[in-house]
Amino acid sequence: MQALVIDDSRATRRIVGLYLKELGFDILEAGDGQQALDALVEHGLPDVVMVDWNMPVMNGLDFIKAVRSDKANRDLPIIMLTTETEMERMALAFLAGVNEYIMKPFSRTMIEEKLSILGIGV
Repeated sequence: MQALVIDDSRATRRIVGLYLKELGFDILEAGDGQQALDALVEHGLPDVVMVDWNMPVMNGLDFIKAVRSDKANRDLPIIMLTTETEMERMALAFLAGVNEYIMKPFSRTMIEEKLSILGIGV
């Protein structure tokens, strides 16, 4: 299984990556939405994407909109992992096509629960 972790914080990418590796995932990393789109072209679709909202170059919401604009990516599971806790922001993310939402700070258990909800090999 493969996961794409998108966050401008290298530390957050490492922590999420560590949790996912412990769950059996190979990890691809990107520091912003544009790097993530490039990674999708280069490596193909992963089993799950974990994406932050606030990033330079291309934020998480714009990344989700770009991914969902291609019908081939409709079933790609996307989990937003962010400090954005306002209901309005969460609604925007779900309307854009995110499947699940995790608020920072997060735990491995929270990630496992969301993967389980999506039926992704945990």
